[in-house]
Amino acid sequence: MLEQILADIPTPPDPEGRIVHGFSNNEDAVLVKSPPAGMVLVQTVDILGAIGNDARLFGQTAAANALSDVYAMGGIPWSVMNIAAFPSPEKPEDAPISVLGEIIRGAMEKVAEAGAVLAGGHTLDDEFIKFGLAVTGAVDPERATRNDRLTPGDALILTKPLGTGILATAIKAKWPGFEEAEDELYHWTTRLNAHGAEVIRAMGLKAATDVTGFGLAGHVLEMARGSGVSVELETASLPFMEQAEELASFGLIPAGTYRNREHCACRTTISESAEELRALLTFDAQTSGGLLLAVPQERVQEACERLASLGEPAYVVGRARPLREKREQLVIL
Repeated sequence: MLEQILADIPTPPDPEGRIVHGFSNNEDAVLVKSPPAGMVLVQTVDILGAIGNDARLFGQTAAANALSDVYAMGGIPWSVMNIAAFPSPEKPEDAPISVLGEIIRGAMEKVAEAGAVLAGGHTLDDEFIKFGLAVTGAVDPERATRNDRLTPGDALILTKPLGTGILATAIKAKWPGFEEAEDELYHWTTRLNAHGAEVIRAMGLKAATDVTGFGLAGHVLEMARGSGVSVELETASLPFMEQAEELASFGLIPAGTYRNREHCACRTTISESAEELRALLTFDAQTSGGLLLAVPQERVQEACERLASLGEPAYVVGRARPLREKREQLVIL
């Protein structure tokens, strides 16, 4: 049955012939052409437990989430492999196999949008639904961004609002208004970070990351530690998805948010002037969050204009400063 479902799902186009051999006779591995000369590989893998109630949009979200790691380094996705965990069909009324088909269909839509090709995948029996991708991308090694190249004076520009952890918690609880929360969640999580990567390449930016499981604060702290600087985040400038702050004020905050805050506490200072709830939500774990671009102060307007011309938001949320003390590598204002 799964083979029939997969046969009905369009695979991403391969006009360049990147897949040399493997699909036609069910090989255990696939031959894939190398990226152009002078490029290096960017490789990553990510997998998510199901969020929301729409299988196809969850598949899009999981694919966008995995592809984001390539975009965060300024790379271009080249090929992907599916990773799917799904309950055995002993109780099809609990999880019909068609749900897996819809998840993969959604993922392949995003892979095609990214311009990558499918190089196979693997499924396994699991009590809970999970889906993700192993992604191979390509990037010019001289122009790849990293998370350890922040320079004092750099501004930090975020390309998506925060709040996926809060909204996902409300959806799971079926809190009043959760249908609208789900629409808002998928609006952002299914959005590729391709345009942010395009700006990285066009401007020759040196440092960037994407915002996912450690939350904005956790990923900023990783950048600060790797670069030997301090970073200030301004809670008043933080963008949030619709309903996120209101739902959080009702206590719909996942346990992972508190764990992230505890993990970062020894290197974080929260100013007395910081708005308490917003400061907490800087640690909210994000799914398929935006890119965080480090931009020299004199080029902030250029970066914002470039993102806007591509239809992307640009939120200036902080800045890098010279390192003061290790316990102040992240300062939340």
